[in-house]
Amino acid sequence: MRPKNDVHCPTDGRQSEKAREIARGSQRALALRGFRAIPELSLADGRRADLAAIDAAGEVWIVEIKSSIVDFRSDAKWPDYRAWCDRLLFAVAPDFPVEVLPDDTGLILADRYGGEIVREAPEHRLASARRKAIMLRFAQVAAGRLMTLADPEAAYEPLPRV
Repeated sequence: MRPKNDVHCPTDGRQSEKAREIARGSQRALALRGFRAIPELSLADGRRADLAAIDAAGEVWIVEIKSSIVDFRSDAKWPDYRAWCDRLLFAVAPDFPVEVLPDDTGLILADRYGGEIVREAPEHRLASARRKAIMLRFAQVAAGRLMTLADPEAAYEPLPRV
């Protein structure tokens, strides 16, 4: 029997409740594919990936969460994420008008209970040096968040961008 886990990841207040629910379901869908994901990974170019996910083979996926059509139409930065991943996907709620999303990205339909990858993302392989930088950043951020959950009073320095 697993012990009760009452640890909750902190949020920074920028995400809507709907976006958090889409993220939760997307993480579950990614986990079924063997990926482990973390939210809000800052990248070297100043962008922040909604979800960054890696699998055992070192493949890197970025998931851009859109909670509404207004959210999608007001965002012109999502193409920049291609430089930081092997595959780029959008994650939206099942009632989102998916016909407005670009065909050259993957698609996850998700709610707070789970998600499904309904369109595979085309592959665009990362260069080895960039893959290493992303993997190290992912590991440091994930470990730092665990440290903060275990010791909330500690003042861990923010990590520089890679």
